[in-house]
Amino acid sequence: MYQPLGFRDPYHPDYVCRLRKSLYGLKQAHRAWYQCFADYATTIGFHHSTSDHSLFIYRQSSDMAYILLYVYDIILITSHALRKSIMSLLAAEFAMKDLGPLSYFLGIAVSRHPSGIFLSQSTYASEIIDHDFMASCKPSANPVDTKQKLSTSSGTPFEDPSLYRSLAGALQFLTVTRHDISYAVQQVCLHMHSPRTEHMLALKHIMRYVQDTRRSTSGYCVFLGDNLISRRVGFTIFFWSSIFLFLRPLWCIVTMLVPSIYLSDNLVQHQRTKHIEMDIHFVREKVARGQARALHVPS
Repeated sequence: MYQPLGFRDPYHPDYVCRLRKSLYGLKQAHRAWYQCFADYATTIGFHHSTSDHSLFIYRQSSDMAYILLYVYDIILITSHALRKSIMSLLAAEFAMKDLGPLSYFLGIAVSRHPSGIFLSQSTYASEIIDHDFMASCKPSANPVDTKQKLSTSSGTPFEDPSLYRSLAGALQFLTVTRHDISYAVQQVCLHMHSPRTEHMLALKHIMRYVQDTRRSTSGYCVFLGDNLISRRVGFTIFFWSSIFLFLRPLWCIVTMLVPSIYLSDNLVQHQRTKHIEMDIHFVREKVARGQARALHVPS
């Protein structure tokens, strides 16, 4: 690196400029932006969720607000009066644009009904099918061929592994609202490192099923050990928070298996440990505020 023209120091020719902001495109830019946003959100009363650091929560008496941050896209959920106040605070610090009521976000369409909101990825599903020129394919009534057993070695290698990985990843994101294809997608994703021709046929079988209905369906079963606690089948969108509150006392043993010092100082690992006991998040918050230091004590 060199000093820019017009700003060269003749007495210190080997010096370089120190940036006080991140450059767009660098791998550190997203982390720097998140830290900048999180610091400011804290000053206006928000705190990040312990289960997902991209979710910020505001709670003041009966007022509630939620901010979901995805890189440079933001979803704000709150009452109308509080929305104006929060928007003005954010706009005073960052260059922002109000796009109005949420209708489409990361491939998920949002429609409002008297009973609530409905999430759908029908447009996203159509884009996947059109991308692989399968719009006129014969639809399938189920997402997986029950007679076919996928193998890691049988068949010939697929000629375009990048295409296979791209489509498998796209289908994986489709499972956000299409829980009915979760198992089938998980099976084809197991072979992304070395896809075979039969794996691609199984992947196209899933796409034929998506072409059949494109409905946003979901169902779930909750197990405690080997015991079925509850199940639900139907056209339902649900939240897992109550389930994790129920299971929270069982996570204490997991806490003992985590490198606590590393986790308390590193936000990158939170996705792998986002459902552990809240103790680690309490310590992490204290470390972030400079109120505590996590040090190694040799035994």
